[in-house]
Amino acid sequence: MVSQEQRRRQLAREKFLRQQQRRTEARRKARLRNSVIASVLGVVVIGSVALYTTGVLKDDDNKTTSASGDATPSAAPTSKAPDPCEKPAAGSVKKLSWKKEPAMTIDTSAKYTLKLATTCGDIGVALKTSAAPHTVNSFDFLAGKGYFDHTKCHRLTTQGIYVLQCGDPQGTGAGGPGYTLPDENLKDKSLKNNTYPAGTVAMANTGQAHTGGSQFFLVYKDSQLPPSYTPFGTVDAAGMKVLEKIAAAGENTGAGDGAPNATVVIDKATVVKS
Repeated sequence: MVSQEQRRRQLAREKFLRQQQRRTEARRKARLRNSVIASVLGVVVIGSVALYTTGVLKDDDNKTTSASGDATPSAAPTSKAPDPCEKPAAGSVKKLSWKKEPAMTIDTSAKYTLKLATTCGDIGVALKTSAAPHTVNSFDFLAGKGYFDHTKCHRLTTQGIYVLQCGDPQGTGAGGPGYTLPDENLKDKSLKNNTYPAGTVAMANTGQAHTGGSQFFLVYKDSQLPPSYTPFGTVDAAGMKVLEKIAAAGENTGAGDGAPNATVVIDKATVVKS
C-alpha cells in the first residue's frame, strides 16, 4: 500500500512535471515566433533551449523535475525569513548564444572543479569529467566566457524534491546557450532507487533526450527522480552548508516550488583543472 508520504512525493513530482511541460510549450512557441522574425529580418535567430529538473528539472529545464498538465493553484506566500545572503557584485549578465556545442578542449582524464562564488557563499563542485565529458567541457567553455556571471538561481523546491536550479541568464527558466548537450552518466552508481542523493549536481532538461543546455540543479536533500538528468558533479562540504542556508530561507510561493527567498546570485563561475 502506498503511504501518505509516498503519495505526497508522487503528487509533488507530477506537479513539477506539469509545470515543466507548460514551460517547454512556451519555449516552443517563443522559438517559432523568433524564427518568423528572423525570416523577415534576414537574421538567423538561435532559439534557446531551456531546462529544468527532471521533470523536476527541466529547463523551466534542474528541477532536478518536469511535466505538463492542468494549472495547480498556488498556496498563499508565507512570510519571508530574513535574507541570509549578501548583495550581488556589480555587473550585468552577458547576452551570449552559440549555434553549436563547443569543440572538446578539456583533458577527459584530468580532474576539474567548478567554483560558484555566490552571494550566499562559495559552492565547490568536483566535476565528473570522464563520465560526463560533453557536459563538463560545456561548463568549462561557458564559465570561461563569463556566461554564468551575475545570473540568478531562479528556482527552489522544498517539497517532494529538494533542489536549487541555476544557470539561466534570463532568470526565468527559459534561457539557454543556443545549443544542446547529449545526456550522459545516467547509470551513475550514485543514482540508486531513482534517487539523486544530496550533493548531486545535474543538468536540467525538457524531459526529452539531448535537450540539456546551461541550466543545472543542485540537490540539497535526497530527492526521488527518474535517472533522466545528467549527474556531472558533487558539491563539497562547504557548499552543502550554503545550500542548506538557502533552503532554510524557503521559496516565495509557500507551495514548495518557486523563486528562493534568499538572493542567490552567481557573482562568478570558474572551472579549474587540478
